[in-house]
Amino acid sequence: MSLEHRIRAIAGTFILVSLAFAQWVSPWWLLFTAFVGLNLLQSAFTRWCLMEDILKAVDRRRGKTPHTA
Repeated sequence: MSLEHRIRAIAGTFILVSLAFAQWVSPWWLLFTAFVGLNLLQSAFTRWCLMEDILKAVDRRRGKTPHTA
């Protein structure tokens, strides 16, 4: 799976999990949903994504070369 696809999968999972938590645990979880959305918007304009840096670092520690889109 490419790095871009992994980032999209993680962002989608974060959003769905936080929406479920907002429904069943506390509406304050919607703040996490907003945080993920703002990070996606910010990365579209700045072309910098923290999750991308994290995944690249994890890949380096595992001895893998990062895949690009």
